[in-house]
Amino acid sequence: MQLALSEEQEMLRTMARDFLSDKLPKATVKEMEESEAGYSPELWKEMAGLGWMGLAFPEKYGGSGMSFLDLAILIEEMGGACLPGPYFSSVVLSGFTILDIGSEEQKAAYLPKIASGEKIFTLALTEAGASYDASGIETKASAEGDNYVISGTKLFVPDANVADYMLVVAKTDKGFTIFIVDARSAGISYTVLKTIAEDKLCEVVFDKVKVPKTNILGEPDKGWPEVEKIIQRGAAAKCSEMVGCIQKALDMTVEYAKDRKQYGRPIGSFQVIQHYCADMATDVDGTRLSAYKAAWMLSEGLPCTQEVAIAKAWAGEACQRVMALAHQIHGAIGVTIDHDLQYYTRRAKAAEVSFGDATFYREVVAREMGL
Repeated sequence: MQLALSEEQEMLRTMARDFLSDKLPKATVKEMEESEAGYSPELWKEMAGLGWMGLAFPEKYGGSGMSFLDLAILIEEMGGACLPGPYFSSVVLSGFTILDIGSEEQKAAYLPKIASGEKIFTLALTEAGASYDASGIETKASAEGDNYVISGTKLFVPDANVADYMLVVAKTDKGFTIFIVDARSAGISYTVLKTIAEDKLCEVVFDKVKVPKTNILGEPDKGWPEVEKIIQRGAAAKCSEMVGCIQKALDMTVEYAKDRKQYGRPIGSFQVIQHYCADMATDVDGTRLSAYKAAWMLSEGLPCTQEVAIAKAWAGEACQRVMALAHQIHGAIGVTIDHDLQYYTRRAKAAEVSFGDATFYREVVAREMGL
């Protein structure tokens, strides 16, 4: 594992940072959060034009053929910019799943449309228990002739309000199956939920929704191991997003400590503030290193269940510590809605539990150690 980024990766980071800094002032982020869609179609087209949607897809499907680690670097910059929208759900959760287990016909049909930004995908997985294990899935799919009929309710489905297709995980006769479902099929309804991060998580109801058998993704009844891969990939990518978030919070806090004066001197000259900032930097660096290791191992196709679990468990609690100290140093101004810090606090809080919280991943690490 190379700890230093390659020249190409540094260029990707710089380009992404410059683009997002120019296109996403916090006033624009606020507008996107408050909009019905939750993202900017114009910005989405520009991002697609830069090749971001297909960054880690093979060239024959309209991608750039880069790695999951390269994608993680891009996602880190998105986290630092508080980018709203369906990138994560369309590319990370859905695109990679189709690439992994889709038939050649499915890959050729869907991946170029994701890579071009023409179609938006999402994953309908969690239900009322909000768990990431098979026991939490109650939505059922029953075979009827050449179709399956899906009935049930999914919760916290990201970007279902703008998705063209959903990957739906449902119980079938002998296990679990993943279906590619047209999001505008008869029998589908959705409600956008109120969330702390102001992202567009939805409740989606499937009322006898017909799906052709040809829309099964992977093998019927054998979908749960693939779902576990989706969760693992999502957790690893979410760690990178969290790195961008807490790095930005650290940068803002250090600048504030240099500028804010009390008792005739910058508050950053006081030892307690210096140590707070040092603690924040330690957490940011630790999160980045564990996140990069997990992303690199995924890129190389190496077994990394324990490494992803360690990264996510650490990142979730590091976010809590970093954001708490950021607010303590900022004082009263840091808890006002008009200050930029609140964007990162809200996103960090939501990210802590995305794809499983620290307690969930401690259990995974313990299991991987044979305990």
